[in-house]
Amino acid sequence: MDDISSQPWRWDEQTWRGKVDHVRAGLSMKPAKWKNGARCAVALSFDSDHETNELRDGGKSIGRMSQGQYGNRQGVPRILNALAKYDAKATFFVPAVAGLLYEDEQRRVVAEGHEIGIHGWIHELNSQLPYEIERDLMFRSADALERITGVRPVGLRTPSWDFSPSTLRIERELGLLYDSSLMADDDPYELLEQGEPTGIVELPVEWIRDDAVYFNMHRFNGLRPHTPPTAVYDIFFREFERAYEEGGLFLLTMHPHVTGYRSRIWILEKLLEEITRRSDVWIATHAEIAAFVKAECP
Repeated sequence: MDDISSQPWRWDEQTWRGKVDHVRAGLSMKPAKWKNGARCAVALSFDSDHETNELRDGGKSIGRMSQGQYGNRQGVPRILNALAKYDAKATFFVPAVAGLLYEDEQRRVVAEGHEIGIHGWIHELNSQLPYEIERDLMFRSADALERITGVRPVGLRTPSWDFSPSTLRIERELGLLYDSSLMADDDPYELLEQGEPTGIVELPVEWIRDDAVYFNMHRFNGLRPHTPPTAVYDIFFREFERAYEEGGLFLLTMHPHVTGYRSRIWILEKLLEEITRRSDVWIATHAEIAAFVKAECP
């Protein structure tokens, strides 16, 4: 049994404040107007996990790895075709192992004007790793993606949005422009570390705006949330509409092995159709949005 003194209800104020203040939302970086006077910014992102979800868990299920391969064979091509149809640029967060498995995919993504960001080495859980190992994996990931694409990544989305006590320190050592793993706001903000500004822009995520929570199935865990695509579209579009009304950021997270199916790619296509009807919306990569807000809020 744990020592009773280690229980959270026994912590002194310095302890609980220290945990809260370790990584914190600082200055709001929501601009008065977006680029070229746009009312709203849209950041579409795709986490190209492919086989790494199963590899992280031991690589025992060939069936789950085949689902990951679907992301490369069908999901990414369908997503890229939809983005091209509406001339929309996006960000793909790629675990380095997925990048190494599908180097041509990453080169196509970059060649078509999209961004590739860091998404860990093998979709590991950062909170389970000591600083030295997490740092090594992140630096190796950045190096691998740069070698494959010729472009050095400037942003990170932690695998499973699992942000360890060391992650922000490592992002600063990597010299990154932005993170996209945390949830303290709807709009961009600056990350604080122990109360000190870091200069790193947070482009916040949320499970509400993630396709996986509505569709992911795991046979042996009893996970069966197969939500109708129309319901998921309705949630995503409501999020966009309110971001538009407030002049804010609409950031969406999708996965090629989740949304890439015939019945689901419609969600992305319909969103793009509705978003691009409005002339005052700026659709951009995460790097473009982070650079813009940093210049507007130095």
